[in-house]
Amino acid sequence: MKHVILSIILIGLAMGCGPTEPPLYPVQGKVTLDGSPVEKGLIRFAPVNGEAPAGAEIKGGQYSLKVVAGESRVEITAPVVIGKRKAYDTPDSPMIDMIKESIPDKFNTRSELKYKVEPKTNSQDFALKGK
Repeated sequence: MKHVILSIILIGLAMGCGPTEPPLYPVQGKVTLDGSPVEKGLIRFAPVNGEAPAGAEIKGGQYSLKVVAGESRVEITAPVVIGKRKAYDTPDSPMIDMIKESIPDKFNTRSELKYKVEPKTNSQDFALKGK
């Protein structure tokens, strides 16, 4: 009986020794493109040390999220509907939105933006130039 109790205690202790998640710190700010707020989009912080990325919606030019401390590559996207087209080349095809990315590649898929998240509350605005 003594061995059973000891085994249960050891299993319980071993289960509590798993990896811990790194602390997250708030980052908030504004995103503008050519001086105007990005009304609707996404922002993503991808830590350069390989930690899990974090993302959030941009609404009315504002964003807020929590990220691990350290340097991150920042990617910003803001797709806009530019028209409609047929989903298939058939007479009864439904119409779907045609979408274009309004943010230049150098700020999203090929982002050159970097930001160092400090272990505190962070504030960072991104004033992007598209022209």
